[in-house]
Amino acid sequence: MEANLGTTNLILLVMAVVSVLEALLLIGLALAGYRAYTRTMQMLERFEERHVTPLAARANAILDDLRQVSTTVRDETDRANHAIQSTIDRVDDTVDKVKGEVRARTSRVVGIVRGVRVALETLLATADQPSPGKRRHA
Repeated sequence: MEANLGTTNLILLVMAVVSVLEALLLIGLALAGYRAYTRTMQMLERFEERHVTPLAARANAILDDLRQVSTTVRDETDRANHAIQSTIDRVDDTVDKVKGEVRARTSRVVGIVRGVRVALETLLATADQPSPGKRRHA
């Protein structure tokens, strides 16, 4: 029976040693994983400092310039629209004044022409009719 216990003890010893080796291996893998993680994070931080931060600053500067340009364009467009609208209003006022002036002057001329026409029609109508004392012979 002692032989069986010796073999069993040997198998238990091998299993214990393998378990300890596995635990050491897992601890080593965990340490290696942590070191890889910290190196990766440091590399990402350096990359961000070298590349991302300057790019973000440039992008923000471009956006600020774009905002400024769009504000200027909007202001100039509003100014141009106001100038065009005031010009259109002045042209409309001028057209109304000219139209009124032309109507006033032409109405006088039209009145005179109508008066002359009526006078001529009246004269011609009386010239065609025989006077009451004279008779026409046919």
